[in-house]
Parts: sequence; structure tokens; C-alpha cells
Amino acid sequence: MTAAAFTPDELERYARHIVLPEIGGPGQQKLKRARVLVIGAGGLGAPVLQYLAAAGVGTLGVVDADTVSLSNLQRQVIHDTGSVGEAKNASAARSIARINPNVTVEVHDFRITADNARELVRRYDVVADGSDNFDTRYAVADACAAEEKPLVHAAVGRFDGSLTVLKPFETGADGRRNPSYRDLFPEPPPAGMVPSCAEAGVLGALTGVIGTLQALEVIKLVAGIGEPLVGRLLLYDALGAQFDTIRYKASK
Repeated sequence: MTAAAFTPDELERYARHIVLPEIGGPGQQKLKRARVLVIGAGGLGAPVLQYLAAAGVGTLGVVDADTVSLSNLQRQVIHDTGSVGEAKNASAARSIARINPNVTVEVHDFRITADNARELVRRYDVVADGSDNFDTRYAVADACAAEEKPLVHAAVGRFDGSLTVLKPFETGADGRRNPSYRDLFPEPPPAGMVPSCAEAGVLGALTGVIGTLQALEVIKLVAGIGEPLVGRLLLYDALGAQFDTIRYKASK
């Protein structure tokens, strides 16, 4: 496909990317052509969508079936007070348009399930999952593995977060299959063992840290730069201001 020339506005908007030798014009064109699906327009999805829009990702798909509540605003910074009661997808799309009118937004006002996930993810190049429940996480991960789509997965707790990149349809430098989400988490925890955000609470700025790192991994994948977190789980302890990385492998 022939790359469309950047407009003068785009050249100025993305100038700080284009001068980076690792990205340059070709990398920015990859971002412009990319289709990225973001699961959730909440605490993690907010910074993911904002930074991907600012970076010039051409098409952003947003999956969320909820409405904005006042208690969301402490961390879901893509929404504001005036959007309380509005569908999160509509609020997010309006914010993205303010950040970068060159970005096309595709909204999906439904919940991801094992039945509909594959049909949706196959329409995109990369998927970023910021969901807050294990049913959705497994459905998205299984669909991405089946459709051979890179998945950037992130999760947060009260004061901690984690991030990894999943490409189980490829092999690593050692010739072994890259690990899947089910290699990392073979089965979900028993119901009720992991408290919800509403029950346990979450530090608002923490979602900004992890969501921004998640957006960065998406940009790396699209532009083909750096070393994505494949086979590595990045852990962040906000109270201790400490990052750790754990390596994990496919079970077989």
C-alpha cells in the first residue's frame, strides 16, 4: 500500500517523532496506517487512548459498554465532569477528537465475550487490554492468539501494576514458542478472591503510569522498534517506586 503524504499539519504535529532515527517518516507512516483496538475506556484505557491518539495512530477501536460515573474521574482522565452519565465510548471519542482530529475512532458498545472476541480482534493490527475482569482477559487473549494479533496486556491493583506483551503465535530467538496468557495465568482465581477496584480502591495516578507504559509497548510494536515485553512481566510497586521484571516461558 502506498503511503499517503503527510500534510503540513501532520509534519509539524509529529515532528518530535520524525526526527527520531528509530521512528522517522517510515515509522510515523506505520502509526498512521495502524489499527489498534483498546479494550476498556477506563483507568488504563484512558492514557492508552490519549497517547496513541497523540502519537498519530490512524484508527483506534474502543470497546466499552459502561457510562461515566463521578467515581471514575479520579483516574479515568479521558473523561471529565461534564461527561458523567454519558457513554464512555462517546466521551472518549470526543476527547480523542480534541487531541488529534486526524484519528478515526471506531466505537464498540458491547462487552467482549468468547463468542464475539475473535470477529472483533481480527479487524485490528494490535490489541491493548485494559479490562478489569478475568472473563474478558481470557477471551481477549485467546482471540488474539487464534487470530495472531499482538496483545499488550496490563492490570493494576491498589498500589501495583503489571504489563506484558503476548505473541504466542511466534517463536523466540531460542526457537521455542512465545508464551501465552494461559502460560502466565493457567486459570483464573476463584470467584471473590481478587477484590474489585470498587471494593479495594486504586491509586488514580497508578493507572496513568501503567497505561502510559502500555501505550509505549503498542507504539514499539507498530513502529517495529525496541524490544517488546514478550516473555517478560514488568511489575511496578508504586509505594516503593520500584520496577521489577520476571521472565516466563511457554509451558510446552
